[in-house]
Amino acid sequence: MLKTLLLVLILVPSTVRPAFAASEYTLRPEDAKAVYLTPQNFPVHPDGSADDSAAIQQAINQVEESHRQGILFVPEGRYRISKTIYVWPGIRVIGYGQNRPVFFLAPNSSNFQNGPAYMVFFTGARPAAFRGKANVEAVSADGKRVTPPDANPGTFYSAMSNIDIEIQDGNPGAVGVRARYAQHCYLSHMDFKIGSGLAGIHDGGNVAQDVHFYGGQYGIWTRKPSPGWQFTIIDASFEGQSKAAIREHEAGLTLIRPSFKNVPTAIDIDQRYSDELWIRDARMENISGPAIIISNENNPRTEINAENVICQKVPVFSLLRESGRKTNGPGELYSVKIFSHGLHYDDIGSTADIRSVFESQPLTAIPAAVKSDILDLPPMNTWVNLRTLGARGDGKADDTEVLQKAIAAHRAIYLPSGQYRVSDTIVLKPDTVLIGLHPSTTRLILADSTPAFQGIGAPKALLETPQGGSNIVTGIGLYTNGINPRAVAAKWMAGTNSMMNDVRFLGGHGTVEPEASAEEMRKTWTQIYNNTHTADSDINRKWDAQYPSLWITNGGGGTFVDLWTPSTFAQAGLYVSNTSTEGRIYELSSEHHVRNEAVFHNASNWRVYALQTEEERGEGGFALPIEIRDSSNILFANLHMYRVVSSLQPYPTAIKVWNSKNISFRNLHCYSDSKVSFDNSLRDETHHVNVRQREISWLDISGQAPPAKSEQTASVVAQGAHLEQAASGFYNISGGAVDAAGNIYFVDAKWQTIYRWSAATRQLSKISDNPLDPVNLAFDKSGNLMVISYSGNGTVYSFKPDSGSSDVTLLKAEPSVPRPGMTPVLPVIHWRNENDFTEKIPVKKPYQFVSPDHSTFIPAGEDFVKGQLYYGSKIHDVIRAFGLSPATIGQTYYVSDESEEKTYSATVEPDGTLSNLKLFAEVGGEGITTDADGNVYIAAGQVFVYDPSGKLIDTIEVPERPTQLLFGGGDGRTLFIAARSSLYSVQTKHKGR
Repeated sequence: MLKTLLLVLILVPSTVRPAFAASEYTLRPEDAKAVYLTPQNFPVHPDGSADDSAAIQQAINQVEESHRQGILFVPEGRYRISKTIYVWPGIRVIGYGQNRPVFFLAPNSSNFQNGPAYMVFFTGARPAAFRGKANVEAVSADGKRVTPPDANPGTFYSAMSNIDIEIQDGNPGAVGVRARYAQHCYLSHMDFKIGSGLAGIHDGGNVAQDVHFYGGQYGIWTRKPSPGWQFTIIDASFEGQSKAAIREHEAGLTLIRPSFKNVPTAIDIDQRYSDELWIRDARMENISGPAIIISNENNPRTEINAENVICQKVPVFSLLRESGRKTNGPGELYSVKIFSHGLHYDDIGSTADIRSVFESQPLTAIPAAVKSDILDLPPMNTWVNLRTLGARGDGKADDTEVLQKAIAAHRAIYLPSGQYRVSDTIVLKPDTVLIGLHPSTTRLILADSTPAFQGIGAPKALLETPQGGSNIVTGIGLYTNGINPRAVAAKWMAGTNSMMNDVRFLGGHGTVEPEASAEEMRKTWTQIYNNTHTADSDINRKWDAQYPSLWITNGGGGTFVDLWTPSTFAQAGLYVSNTSTEGRIYELSSEHHVRNEAVFHNASNWRVYALQTEEERGEGGFALPIEIRDSSNILFANLHMYRVVSSLQPYPTAIKVWNSKNISFRNLHCYSDSKVSFDNSLRDETHHVNVRQREISWLDISGQAPPAKSEQTASVVAQGAHLEQAASGFYNISGGAVDAAGNIYFVDAKWQTIYRWSAATRQLSKISDNPLDPVNLAFDKSGNLMVISYSGNGTVYSFKPDSGSSDVTLLKAEPSVPRPGMTPVLPVIHWRNENDFTEKIPVKKPYQFVSPDHSTFIPAGEDFVKGQLYYGSKIHDVIRAFGLSPATIGQTYYVSDESEEKTYSATVEPDGTLSNLKLFAEVGGEGITTDADGNVYIAAGQVFVYDPSGKLIDTIEVPERPTQLLFGGGDGRTLFIAARSSLYSVQTKHKGR
């Protein structure tokens, strides 16, 4: 995935068409385990004279059947396509020759009239119906056409490189590539000649580099990638699209050195949608409409930042879609130093607001284009194949000596597919280049219990670069296994002109034997954990028992692209220490560690683009994703921090900063579809300041102490009243309800316990600790406590809290019908993984659970009643909500979209369906309640109070992140706030409604 010799991207007159790039791989790479699409092996016609669809598919199938994952090499030529080519998971299709091969679509191809219709489709699996077939179509037993599943969050290593796509006239629905995959997948060194087709890429993901788009309605038309994280595009150009160069939403677009020319719009974010959009070192020429169209402009989820954009004939730089507000350029030729829109913090401790920033200046001459930092590989005729030097690559023989001798004698060493076992550190010379083309099938490995890596001692690297080196390491997996306590996968001390690209730090998720069968792969996945998800299945392979996987230190720097470092055995996936050498990171995924994902200690002059962290339930419950200590001048742009849906353990913060200055964050996205997203996105440990907001466009940390905050009394709080901690010591409380006497009942689900806080005695008591998995509570008019349970399929039970009996009554799901005169109890928040709240929430639920006294009912979906799982967890609305609330039929009800940070007003129908949704406030969180004066209280980091018109009138600050809000007490004027480990209360001026 390395750049070719590119035509320098300068702004030239529009009549001059950019030259197409040369072939990246000019010679045939020899690999005994690869498949080669040659006429000797397959019935192909590389002169374009016949349809090659079936032959190409046959070759891809052969890779999958022979090795499960691997490489198909495509020689120079023109290959005519008439049907969709399916690329199975883990397969890379790579072209070679003096000229790039071309996959082209002939004019007026019948399968590409209506779109999107794909020439190349990256899949998530190979269905049984496609096995044993050389052609590209399959049918099921009942004769219906079968389509393979789309690529998904578990699709790794798939790629296409050094192959051009050409769509000839008369194919209006044609799309070059669909690529909605995950880590270590990419498109690179590709020209897309789209002509009158629809798009070059539709729904992309992970990384695209050195890609160029000519014509079409769109160059790229994309949305949120399947794993939910960033789509990074490096050194791309767009020219002549008829609608927009890029149409997108929620794609986490990270654009590095893009060029846009002769298009109506460079980037168009779909209406109603947001994105975390980062643009750096861009060129724009002859953009007739707004260069950037921004939607959802008043919401924190919209995070837009651009730096160093050179514009020529770009009269309108940006348009805010809803308001119509434009940002005009200052002349025909100008530079944009900064453009930003979204939620801004000037410094730690400052008050945030949504704003636009535009710093530009006219130019009299076009400055030189920023040079790419993606380094060229040495010419292929200088590569030395490690196998020809005697390496076995079978995972058994020790290849240490062969590698050491190869490094001593040669600069560029090519490693074909194989597992190259070593027993000592592989130390590179200052100019050594190691080249692989598939980091799952080409590995340097340590066997478990390798003697040199045992015992207590200093870190010892599997691979080590010298200080100041200009090394390149690409397309290789590094595997330290699980019983090598001194191991560091890579100790990187090379300088700023070095590069690590497409390197996988093996261990943990996604690590399977290269040629494992489907059954062996499934077995490997089950062996990642023991049966309680608290350790590896082999107790000798201890989590958090090795040094960092990637350790950049002692002046190390350079460019790091498309890396995945999820080894649970390592103390961190990335550790940058003791260096002021410039470093750049593009799309690094660090996941599943016990302590940290990324640490910066005594580091400066780093730019980190599209870093993604993920915490698993078993190993990551107490993981601090990012730790920054004694560091300076570091930029994080398009930073995504996620906790998986099955997470249970609350954790206070995603980032901690100690004694550091000039740390900048642009587009910070901190989230989880579980109920335990990080309570704070960031904590400045030096100044003891937390940042609760999880979606931030702009935050700078200068290192200076923030000004002291004056204590302010909330206007809705009763005179003389203060927030009090009513009870504490809980694991994670929510799910509460209020009885007729104003007593507060709530759930600590971890300990299967229901508590009551008495309004009369102001004392806490335990109501039930039976092992019934309570989650959310509601009362009926007769005082029966209805309990939503996580157990079973659609489990709702009820009991009398003061009956003294352990008996419970199971409530049965009944068909949904209008129930006038009864009280529906509804979730106050929903989490949606897609931006479809206004379509999916006002939909009738098929079932209702009716209370024993027939005064109250809880609507429920089929997913709850059937116990459906999402990645092993239940996120049905009545379970995923932090609480339910009684509603009044025909009256206004407030409901929050937690994921999109919006709150809506709605009308309650007689069957409990919400209708007439209207946006109430551009804030959404975990809890909502209202008072008798019509004020709406929203728990979203703090408690924000809005008047009935939707105007923010007050903020109640809480020491812990609030998750549920309830009015109770004897007079109904006490606001109770469930906040993780504590229950807080404060007297208010108005009663609860």
